[in-house]
Amino acid sequence: MSTCNDNYFATFPDFPAMLGYHEEQNKHSQWERCQVKSLHVEPLDTKAPLYSDLSSFAHGVSLNAVKDTAQNLGLAMRMAEGYYPVRDTAYKSLLGRAKISGSVLAKLKRDTLADIINACLKEHGDDALLLIRNEKVSAVHAGGESDYSVLPVNELLRTLKAKLDERFPGNKFENGYCDHSVVSAAWSMPDQKDDLLGSYAKLLAAQGKSALAAKLTPGIRFMTSDTGVASAKVSALLVGGQYPIHIGECVAVDHRKGHTVKDFENALDQVFAQFGDLVGKLQKLLDVELDYPINAMTRVCKKLSLPKKAALEAISMYEMALGGGSATAHDVYFAMQEIPFILKTQGAPEGKLLAVEENMARALTLRWSDFDLAKGVDY
Repeated sequence: MSTCNDNYFATFPDFPAMLGYHEEQNKHSQWERCQVKSLHVEPLDTKAPLYSDLSSFAHGVSLNAVKDTAQNLGLAMRMAEGYYPVRDTAYKSLLGRAKISGSVLAKLKRDTLADIINACLKEHGDDALLLIRNEKVSAVHAGGESDYSVLPVNELLRTLKAKLDERFPGNKFENGYCDHSVVSAAWSMPDQKDDLLGSYAKLLAAQGKSALAAKLTPGIRFMTSDTGVASAKVSALLVGGQYPIHIGECVAVDHRKGHTVKDFENALDQVFAQFGDLVGKLQKLLDVELDYPINAMTRVCKKLSLPKKAALEAISMYEMALGGGSATAHDVYFAMQEIPFILKTQGAPEGKLLAVEENMARALTLRWSDFDLAKGVDY
């Protein structure tokens, strides 16, 4: 699959491969600042004149990029050097610069949509910051000094790895992923297992969960995006199960307010320092006895707005496994980890999986007794 395709994604077996990919991508990415009112889009569906006029496009734009865009967003943007196809990741930010919204817009014919967007763009004197990458306009950010801050992925990765090596020697790269919307990577810290999980593992063993304690290893998850408004984030994980378990809210540095990679480096110190406290929150769930664990699980999933179909499937699986009786909030939280696993087997995009993981971690801060009620609840 070509990197210009909107549905392109890549996985990485080791850190050098991931860093090398993003180093190369950074070299060929263009960031261009211009006025919003100077932006102009044209339809690029199969019926549009541009579709059969490759000479009108900027140097380096391939026929494959044109055809792929015609099958997806169906718009092109005029630049000084020629037209560029517009990637689907740029749609939301393009509407943001035009200051329009609405689900009906996506249903319009592309020439009608282009006319509406152009009419609105002309009304705004703000600056825009465009990202041109892999033959397409990939984002149309707000371009004021206090608006979007570029945090290059390759620099974030290098900073994170240096901090990990300093704080957690012997760390192990678990996996890496990227598409045009999101970048993520996970590391485990096996040499720090006793320090970070020692008391928690002993409590698990005391409750007959020695097998679980043996599998779990501390880790961290990194996530960022430079085509959306997502922050550069790092969160604490437990790895070793069928799916990584988030155990705390992310420490995040927004792509705003002049933030730099140095701000991200400072934020890493915070999440590393908090790791023990986050494990402590998870450990406390072992002491929370639930009389109605299925009802509690249903209410918590609903509270967190987790995907309904996958949540109900996970709840049903846990109900069959439990067979009645009580359980701890810790048991229920681990049962909830089936939800991202179910979504992954159903082919959910990586960005959605990461968002669900992050959202589920909020369960660690809930007062579970409020959800442990005899009365059933409809999801």
